[in-house]
Amino acid sequence: MKRPLYINDFGFRCILGGDKNSVFEKIANGARGDFTMYDVAGVMRPAATIDPNTLEPVIEKKFDNRVNRLSQAALSSVDNTIRKAVEKFGPARVGIFIGSCDNGSEASVAALRAFKETGAFPEGYVLDYQLADYPAKFIAERFGITGMTSVHSTACASSASAFVSARNNLYAGNCDVAIVGGVDIASRSVILGFASLEAMSDKPTNPFSANRSGLTLGDASVFFVVTREPCAELCTPECKGLKVIGFGESADADHITAPRADGEGAYQAMKAALDNAGLDASQIGYVNLHGTGTELNDAMESRAVNRLFGESNRADVPASSTKALTGHTLGAAGALELAFCCLSLQNRDSDNNCTLPSHLFDGVVDPNLPPVHLVKPGEKAKNLKYCMSNSFAFGGCNVSLIVENGLV
Repeated sequence: MKRPLYINDFGFRCILGGDKNSVFEKIANGARGDFTMYDVAGVMRPAATIDPNTLEPVIEKKFDNRVNRLSQAALSSVDNTIRKAVEKFGPARVGIFIGSCDNGSEASVAALRAFKETGAFPEGYVLDYQLADYPAKFIAERFGITGMTSVHSTACASSASAFVSARNNLYAGNCDVAIVGGVDIASRSVILGFASLEAMSDKPTNPFSANRSGLTLGDASVFFVVTREPCAELCTPECKGLKVIGFGESADADHITAPRADGEGAYQAMKAALDNAGLDASQIGYVNLHGTGTELNDAMESRAVNRLFGESNRADVPASSTKALTGHTLGAAGALELAFCCLSLQNRDSDNNCTLPSHLFDGVVDPNLPPVHLVKPGEKAKNLKYCMSNSFAFGGCNVSLIVENGLV
């Protein structure tokens, strides 16, 4: 049985900005955001971070941290839709499903430093500041929501996992409308962690290049307002017809950090999404790749994509990784990249052509990888109806989502 999520509205904030029209122009033309350089053990590393001082403070002091400021920036663009949803369905029937990996390290590291220096934690410091559900509590309090909340921390697949959870709970009758998405920051502790894994590049990430040398981290917050049925009172004009129709998950558990080399886990997630949507691979018009720019991830994903689409004689399906533009936004990545798919599906010229998110890299194709059709800046697709978005995470947690423009 098909169980789609109808998209009524969505908003985001990343290094490229938060205005949909200007961000769409940047991803279509391959315009990278301004990355900040961090000194990590004597090596300068780039990260697509947003200065928290450029974001509006959160009114209630206990919630005023970098993560919640970032969430607030994205929520402001869907504020009216969420308030309508609370009024229509009631605060107990609105669910919150988000992905986030590092929402408290800045508070906990600062508190631990103070404890080591003085023997006491800072006045007013409580463990709540670093609990996994803290970003969801902020959203609930901001809108007076009393319904269920769920925070996923499945590493780089977190907000994609949140979509699966939102779909399941909506159709189980646990809520009538859901706020679903993710928020994450490239905190110093995260940057140090990835550097210790030797996964970070000392220059902006270069996905699927023979010269790729690692990932670049970034900040982002992304929130969708979804329902299990079309809702005319909530749906914004630009989102009319948009729905998530395919949900695929796999857990290959091959390694705690490295992906399964043959791409089997990624393949199974993509195949499950197609089966769930009732589609053949030949019907997908664009794939947003996980594409981290690491040696192992790009190798396994190219194998999985080439295998899946080659089976339907569609090995040339247009694909791109937008992480070279935004940085890898970790727990927010799945939702952010789904939002980019939605932007492409929404924007059409008079001939019904959609401009696709471009793949920014140095142009040096790795001859050791199965070929993947990487989107060039300004490249368009005719009659684009279905897009696939991939999110592959530590521990072999793989999620693939398919979004449709039902008006095509």
